[in-house]
Amino acid sequence: MRPIKVLVVDDSIVFRELLVQNLSRDPAIQVVGTAKDPFEARDAILACKPDVMTLDVELPRMNGIEFLRKLMPQYPLPVVVISSLSDSVFDALNAGAVDFVAKPAVSSRAQLEDFVRNELLVKIKIASTAKISNIKKMVMAQEEQHLSVKGKNLIVAIGASTGGTEAILSVVKEFGTDIPGIVVVQHMPPGFTEMYARRLNDQCRIQVKEARTGDRVLPGSMLIAPGGDKHMQLVKVNGVYQVECKAGPKVNGHCPSVDVLFESVAKVAKADAVGIILTGMGGDGAKGLLSMRKAGAKTIGQDESTCVVYGMPKVAFDLGAVQHQEKLGDIPKRTYALLNKM
Repeated sequence: MRPIKVLVVDDSIVFRELLVQNLSRDPAIQVVGTAKDPFEARDAILACKPDVMTLDVELPRMNGIEFLRKLMPQYPLPVVVISSLSDSVFDALNAGAVDFVAKPAVSSRAQLEDFVRNELLVKIKIASTAKISNIKKMVMAQEEQHLSVKGKNLIVAIGASTGGTEAILSVVKEFGTDIPGIVVVQHMPPGFTEMYARRLNDQCRIQVKEARTGDRVLPGSMLIAPGGDKHMQLVKVNGVYQVECKAGPKVNGHCPSVDVLFESVAKVAKADAVGIILTGMGGDGAKGLLSMRKAGAKTIGQDESTCVVYGMPKVAFDLGAVQHQEKLGDIPKRTYALLNKM
């Protein structure tokens, strides 16, 4: 296979050149160009035809988000955003970026090398497989679901990775306050999950927050596992669902892990749950979803045609963990239908 052609866009010449040096060490990567602003980037895209572009958000002459909004309709391209700790990264994802990494505050060359090897390279390789056409298909329906859930002590568990921030929004924006409590793992760096939760809370009818140990999982609300070094698990205390967020080693290369959450839901909620696995690279969540199904829960997997990366849902489907495979836009209606039968 030929190397992945990468364009690096960053206004700092020092950081830009360090990225080029470190990315070029991987034989699977070919850095075909660099740019210090969107205007240089536009010319480089036409000249070099990269497979993936890395993009800083804060750029001179035009910020990265505005550039994405102008670029994607005319020249769809997998983009990995390199961002400081700011909720502007979610504007970039909404504008069409595939994924993002947190810009490191590096004090040594070794730290930068570690960032490129363990974070940026992984994201670039995943982005090179993404279906860009599906990013813009995540259009939320405008009509409210007029369905009422009959069950009262139920749980909805959702897991996602690459492309998941917009996919989760597409699903939960359709949920009303009658929806049972929701628990979510979305692979994301520390710090960003709190901003993501606030963003969803502003755009959805349900209440959304970043989870803390002891938080109750209540109807009409959603808890998002904090990014970092803690796994989130469902527990039941005096008949009430709660979450525990505890430090632990990575599972399937991730912390928090979808598998850890799903396994706890299978153990605690058993048949009183619906599990949903959305777009993402790898297989995290597949085995946990299978455990949920074996425990009597209902399970849904996003279909290939609407996934940005058909990895996690595919592994789950191949394992027999997925009962209902649905297009992204059909998942809310299917969720309500399953809950109403429980």
